[in-house]
Amino acid sequence: MKESVLSFTCEGQPLVGILAEPDGTPADVGVLIIVGGPQYRAGSHRQFTLLARHLATNGFAALRFDYRSMGDSAGETRDFLGVDADIAAAIDALLAARPALRRVVLWGLCDAASAALLYLDSTRDPRVAGVALLNPWARSAQTLAQTHVRHYYWRRLRQKEFWLKLLRGGVGLTALRTLGSNVRLARGAGKDRPDARSYQERMAAGLRGFAGPTLLILSGDDYTAREFGLHAQTSPAWQGLLSRPTLHLHEMPAADHTFSALPDQDAQCHIFLDWLRTRCLAS
Repeated sequence: MKESVLSFTCEGQPLVGILAEPDGTPADVGVLIIVGGPQYRAGSHRQFTLLARHLATNGFAALRFDYRSMGDSAGETRDFLGVDADIAAAIDALLAARPALRRVVLWGLCDAASAALLYLDSTRDPRVAGVALLNPWARSAQTLAQTHVRHYYWRRLRQKEFWLKLLRGGVGLTALRTLGSNVRLARGAGKDRPDARSYQERMAAGLRGFAGPTLLILSGDDYTAREFGLHAQTSPAWQGLLSRPTLHLHEMPAADHTFSALPDQDAQCHIFLDWLRTRCLAS
C-alpha cells in the first residue's frame, strides 16, 4: 500500500487528508473515514490510521481527513452537527483524485456515525454506496438518565453491599436524590418534543431514506452504544429501522467505545472489510 497527502478546500477553507491505497488498482468503491470530535485524522490509539492501512492492504482506497477546525485543517470550531459541507468536499476530493472510484462508503465512530446519517438526511447523495456506523451518538438528557437507571442503578440496587451501606448511613441523601431525579427524567423521555426535528430524528430520517447497505457495530462495554440502543428501541422515529434487511447489526460484547484493545480493533476491521466485500461491491 501507499499513502499520500490530499489537500482540498471546503467553502474556501483548506482541509488536509491522508489517502491510503493499494499499489495496484483499487476496488471501485472507496472509503471515507469521518472523524468524530474532538479528534483528528489519526484517531484514538491511531485507530483511523490502522483502519485505512488495513483497507488499502486489502484493495480499498481510504481517505481520512480533518474537517474544518480540527487537526491541520483551518476554519472555525464546529461539531458533528455542522460538517455536511466537509463530508461533501472530502467525497469530491477522493473521487477527483481517483477517477476509477465510482462511489464511496462512509465510516464513522460515535458522533462521526451520527454525522454520516445527518449527511444522508441533508443530501441524499447518490455517490454513497454504504454506511458503517460504530457506536453512534444519540445522547440526550433523557437517554442518559435511562441508561444510568437501567445499567448502573439497577445493578447497584441488586447488590447486598449497597443496602448495607444505606442502612449504615454510607449512602448520602445526594445519591438518593440523584437516583430519584434520573428515574423521573427517564420516565419523561419522549413526552416533550420540540417542533423542529431533533438531530436524533434527522439521523433516523437519513437512515430510513437510504436504500444502500448499512453496517451497525455496537460495543458491549460502552454507555454510548447502550444509549443508542435505548433510543432506537423507544423512539417512534427509529421504529423498525434496526430490523431492516439492508442493515447488518454486529455486537461485540467485550469491546469498549473506541475498540482500544488490539484484538477488538482487529475484529472490527475484519468485520467491516467482510461487509465491504459482500454487501457494498455487490450493490
